[in-house]
Amino acid sequence: MLSDLKEGGSFLLESPFKASEIWDKLPADMQQQIIEKKAKFYVIDALSHAEKLGLGNRINIIMQSAFFAISGILPRDQFMKSIKDAVKKTYGRKGDEVVRMNQEAVDIGANSYEEVKYSKVTSKIPMRVGVPKEAPEFVRDVLGTIIAGKGDSIPVSKMPVDGTFPTSTTQWEKRSIATQIPVWEANMCIQCGLCSLVCPHAAIRTKVYDPKWAKEAPKTFKSCKATAPQFKDKDLAFTVQVASEDCTGCGTCVYICPKKDKDSGKKAINMAPQAPLRDAEVANFAHFLRIPDPELSLVNLNTPLGTQLRRPLFEFSGACAGCGETGYVKLLTQLFGDHLMIANATGCSSIYGGNLPTTPYCSRSDGRGPAWSNSLFEDNAEFGMGMRLAADKMRAQALELIDKLSACTCKSCKDALPLFEAVKKQDQGTPAGIEAQRENVAKLKKALQGCNELEAKRLLTLADYLVKRSVWIIGGDGWAYDIGYGGLDHVLASGRNVKMLVLDTEVYSNTGGQMSKSTPLGSTARFAAGGKETPKKDLGLIAMSYGYVYVAKVSLGANPGQVIKAFQEAEAYDGPAIIIAYSHCIAHGIEMSKGLENQKMAVNSGHWPLMRFNPNLLKDGKNPLVLDSQAPSIKFEDYAMNENRYRVLKKSRPDAVKNFMSQNEKNVQMRFKLYKSLAEMNMEKLS
Repeated sequence: MLSDLKEGGSFLLESPFKASEIWDKLPADMQQQIIEKKAKFYVIDALSHAEKLGLGNRINIIMQSAFFAISGILPRDQFMKSIKDAVKKTYGRKGDEVVRMNQEAVDIGANSYEEVKYSKVTSKIPMRVGVPKEAPEFVRDVLGTIIAGKGDSIPVSKMPVDGTFPTSTTQWEKRSIATQIPVWEANMCIQCGLCSLVCPHAAIRTKVYDPKWAKEAPKTFKSCKATAPQFKDKDLAFTVQVASEDCTGCGTCVYICPKKDKDSGKKAINMAPQAPLRDAEVANFAHFLRIPDPELSLVNLNTPLGTQLRRPLFEFSGACAGCGETGYVKLLTQLFGDHLMIANATGCSSIYGGNLPTTPYCSRSDGRGPAWSNSLFEDNAEFGMGMRLAADKMRAQALELIDKLSACTCKSCKDALPLFEAVKKQDQGTPAGIEAQRENVAKLKKALQGCNELEAKRLLTLADYLVKRSVWIIGGDGWAYDIGYGGLDHVLASGRNVKMLVLDTEVYSNTGGQMSKSTPLGSTARFAAGGKETPKKDLGLIAMSYGYVYVAKVSLGANPGQVIKAFQEAEAYDGPAIIIAYSHCIAHGIEMSKGLENQKMAVNSGHWPLMRFNPNLLKDGKNPLVLDSQAPSIKFEDYAMNENRYRVLKKSRPDAVKNFMSQNEKNVQMRFKLYKSLAEMNMEKLS
């Protein structure tokens, strides 16, 4: 932080501590550098000021104003007028109130900093290292150096020869960026698991376990008796644990929590300042991770709590605080992560999913986890199709070799005949079935060691493909609706057992907020500054037209149970499946802590009808289309005006906004009637 500070220079620090307190809070090395450089040291609690103004954690204007006031680069009147003029130009389209708050921030920044007086080194606090000392050597020496911003100093000799980097490395970053973190109230909790389910960064975990682990825990570790129906007759403890250094402080968990005290307004999980809690919660989280995961027989993966009793194999990504996409990706890894293959289109999900220096995809204690690779916008569906075809071909070859070896006369193969049959017939429709197949394959490999036939040697290299591979193609709406749509349509039409997850933010999020064919009518975006003139493309309806494609539209904020059901049904369907997931985004111009509320309003307004189209239902003479949401209960405008992407035009194009809202209202009503009529069709005569 101080490496580029010149002697006699000025150093401005944002901190909750006052000038009289901050010096003793600094590491000793930092104090020494300030003294040696004869720096003028200033401190400002910009975050508190921003929160009081209603700006949340947006401190940029306050810090900018303080910088100019301290530096003296421009006369005071001049820089304050210039910043306020820039505020009006930049934020004018967002409304007078936004301009007022930011202009007031200019005054606060210029007048609220304090100079820190110091004389000598008084601290005994050590300088924090880039990653914990417990991290693997490569993480400490290479990734830690990159995290510290000193990647250019790494010698070539320390870089991987083959270019491969380890997974499960975001756990070592410990960014500690949250000013507030969730605090669990064990005595109020109803153990629904929703807080963990919606956490975008997997920073909240739940676990049921033997109560002895609670007795061996740190003093501040919280637990209570597990009371969910499947645990009532068992002596088990339950804990909701927060990773204090990995949490981003978005508050999504607090929003979703259904348990609330009517008098105090307190929930079963609430936000509190991070600093006083951090060290204790670090110890608590470390203990939590040491507790064994519950047995598969205790886990019901059809419920929110059940899914959250499995370790997420996607954790602590660099996505925005409150991200609307990552909750779906995390859930996917909890359901199928140990046998999951992901083809990821370029976009937000590829950046937070695979950027250096760390990787959020991780593995279980036995080393099993998602296999992930990134492709381009234009060919990701084909890329994932290639994964499916390759895995299927390998499995087919392995089964052919088993058939050939069934005729082998060696003792090893004769003894393994029952095993050959078990491998071919093993049901892998459940986690327990997949684990059983893994045991079968391990025994098969051992048996093959005693056979000298060439087929046995070949089968040893292919045997792992006898375990189910779940192939999912992931990307945003820019890929699915636009650039990669041709490939997406081709793969859906193929009839192959490949799944797709569309993280629909209704805009090209990662590339700068450009309009896509998913962008709704009247929503602003780059290339649609005056509001998009055409309605959103109905990708779900197009996919349903094939008749043999599983299709679902889901929203984690509106109906978490429906999301889980759709994922499970899509995975179980022996054919192509596509899930289109509503993903709120910072590009929508919303308060991200309330992103799930915006999701719910999108559903309630009819903009995002929840549905599942399952071709398997036709076999029983049932209608394949199930509507999981009711008729619109609020106006489209009531939903839209909560988002700046719609609201911004009210000042510049009021007549256009009126027309957009009117047309959108007609569209949602028409769409619901269409879906409802399709869902109510009698299919018995067709069966």
